[in-house]
Amino acid sequence: MFGAAAEKLLKQAREVQDEDLQKFCTRISTLLQNKEYNNEAIESLQKLFLIVSATKYSKSLSKDVVQNLHSTLWFVKAPQPVLVLCSAILREVLPCNALTYSCEELNDMKTMNLVSGVMLAQGSTSAEVVAVCNRILKLLESRHAESQGARHLVPVLSKLLDLAPTVLNEEQINTVSKKLVDWLRYAGTVQGASLSSGGFFSPRSRQPASILEVDGAVTGDFFTVLSIGQYYTEDQWLNMHSFSMIRKWLHWYEAGGVCNSDTDVFDKFPKGTIQNMKDEGHVSSFDERSELDSSIMSVVSASSTSSRLLPPKERLREKTFEYCNRLIEQCDRKALKKSDSELQKACLIEAVALMDLICRHDPLFVYRAFPVVKALYSRISADSGFARVLLPVAQFYLNHSELAAVDSEAVYRQLFTKVPSELYQDPMLAFEFVQFCRENSKTLRESVAIFHKSFPNLLKFLAWNTPALFPDFIELLPDLVHPDTAIEILHSLLDLPCVTASLEVQLRAVCSSVTEKLMVDQSRKVWSSAEAFLHPYYKSMFFYILRVESGTGDTIDRLSQLHEVLSDMARRPRVVQCAQTVPILLQVYFKVVTQFADGPLINQLALVILERSSLLYDIPDFKAEVQRVFSSQLMVLCKRYPALIVEQSKELLEFCGTVSNIKNKEDFFIHVVWAVGEYLSLSYDRRCTVEQITKFFEALEAVLFEMIQLRSSTGILKFSPRVITVLMTTLAKLASRSQDLIPRVSLFLSKMRPFVRSALISSLYSEDDIQEILARANELNNLLKAPNVAQLILGPSADIASPRWYKDTNASLPLTMQTISKVLQRNPGPGFPA
Repeated sequence: MFGAAAEKLLKQAREVQDEDLQKFCTRISTLLQNKEYNNEAIESLQKLFLIVSATKYSKSLSKDVVQNLHSTLWFVKAPQPVLVLCSAILREVLPCNALTYSCEELNDMKTMNLVSGVMLAQGSTSAEVVAVCNRILKLLESRHAESQGARHLVPVLSKLLDLAPTVLNEEQINTVSKKLVDWLRYAGTVQGASLSSGGFFSPRSRQPASILEVDGAVTGDFFTVLSIGQYYTEDQWLNMHSFSMIRKWLHWYEAGGVCNSDTDVFDKFPKGTIQNMKDEGHVSSFDERSELDSSIMSVVSASSTSSRLLPPKERLREKTFEYCNRLIEQCDRKALKKSDSELQKACLIEAVALMDLICRHDPLFVYRAFPVVKALYSRISADSGFARVLLPVAQFYLNHSELAAVDSEAVYRQLFTKVPSELYQDPMLAFEFVQFCRENSKTLRESVAIFHKSFPNLLKFLAWNTPALFPDFIELLPDLVHPDTAIEILHSLLDLPCVTASLEVQLRAVCSSVTEKLMVDQSRKVWSSAEAFLHPYYKSMFFYILRVESGTGDTIDRLSQLHEVLSDMARRPRVVQCAQTVPILLQVYFKVVTQFADGPLINQLALVILERSSLLYDIPDFKAEVQRVFSSQLMVLCKRYPALIVEQSKELLEFCGTVSNIKNKEDFFIHVVWAVGEYLSLSYDRRCTVEQITKFFEALEAVLFEMIQLRSSTGILKFSPRVITVLMTTLAKLASRSQDLIPRVSLFLSKMRPFVRSALISSLYSEDDIQEILARANELNNLLKAPNVAQLILGPSADIASPRWYKDTNASLPLTMQTISKVLQRNPGPGFPA
């Protein structure tokens, strides 16, 4: 972010000790007290500002230096650099209770700008804020204010809008509105005079030059921020400053005039206009807004009152609209300089946003603004350089297309399909795009069909700009999840690191010297992801991963091949960074989807979880973190829809019966086995049969048998005690529901002691682990000796958590607990000597 030299200076400034700082402040105090405003004083103040601003921790300055800084700031004759530095230092070290401020006597507008900034940084009371506001307005109302530097007060007025927008009364609002009208519309179109050094040899005064357009042509009678000159007059500076704050002003002080959406827009027409239009046959029914035609616009313009007779707020609105219209016209010109071209784009963004704001305050402007915005869209839609301008244009269509009866589908499709896929690497555009989606999420979700289908494109922004966009995507993701696309979104989130890797590969392929001539021999084996990206065999995989919108399928069959060809990208910093966000996104996703998921959707989610637990991009820690989320969310799904176990018994049986799943995803395997033992019960699903229970029992029995089978080979696998105890518990649960299986479980449990006490196994487990396994086997064996009790404890009914069981004295649970306690305290059974 900073150069090496700048980093060194910042480090030195942060490491300044308090003792050295006080000595330095003493020297500065002496210079200021003696009014020695020379180069040494300026350099010393610059160093002091760097010291106090280089760290987030406040630096305490001596009372003397703070007082001298304060006194110098009020000394109007001090050089401007000294005043600016004093103001900046005071803003960093405030608040300070020892200082008092008053701006009543200040008449110099430059000094007022600096002093007001310090007063606002002091954390002033509301009375002091009002005092600053009143003084600024008094200076602005003074005669010849424009020629005395009024432009220095406009930024302070803008700051006041942020801090205390309600501080102005209606009269003051009207006063400022009148000033803004004059500054916006009536700035001169002649350049200011150059600052001459004077003297006998100064050149003869010349006729002031005209202001130019960005293409070099002489400007007309309307000055704007796009009018180019070498020197500017005070009124031209005021024009530019006013434009920079006009949107904020309209936002705060026009809000009271916003039309209620429930009221009829045509109430704003002059009395009798609507009836005359009906009599003339222009409009058949004003209840049908889609029937409005160009005749309305002609009537609106014909019936509009002269802007000079309008109240201040309405006149400001009118002049701002004219200004924006003029800016859009100026942007049609081809700029001679690149910087002016960028300025045109920024002005287009601001102009369209202002038009949108004005139309929201007064819907009559919609019919004047829409032709302008529509023509602008037609001109810029094919140019990717104007992509950021499309956002306010789309915002305008979102807010007003229904009123104007304009089809806006093409605008939204252009925005959501073309822009993210082509410009995902532009960080500013990515941020603004996501903000646009967040701010309009409700409207987009309800009215824009392409929004839900465009999530693969939107995820490209996140894949490429993960650190910057991750917090915003946490907020946006719930709006993207829809029942029709829920499964595809889940796959897309799991494949997000692959998207990042593919985007990097795509960018490399475009920029590198690798060409298709290297791929003439299609039988040649690819050695890198860059070669695979150009190979026809892998083209369909990359095409799917980088698809523009949903609807082409939930996932692809050759996902493992994609992971293989992208293996050389798995350790790339951007890919790893993206992968770290996926577990959190998955948690947000499941929190949203479980709110509306029905049985069929939950079944699909469970199948995806089982399938994708093995099909994940091989990134350090990525698989373990995703499987951890899968484990917790599978429990949530089972709790919400217990019938899941019965309905997906075939897939669950296949998963539980595979020993390799323990090695590759132990924690997830444990949760699946626990879910089977908990929810494969008649109390949760009447369709549960003894045959299903027996199948699961035999599959898990085979897995546990394979785990405890003693082998002479030294390559025996060590399984965690948790896996063994959960398997034993699940077998006991299933046996309690089909009592014919109890002898088989008891036999199995009796074998646990010789297993864990064998020389080979005892060398792998600690004594605590061995005791944990034996204790669980002993408890389960004792429970199964009382089958009815075991069924109650190992397979409780679904309403066991109901408070009635614990509050009702007539309930049988206390008696049951006593029985269990006695059972568990009985003497150990056969094979379990004390």
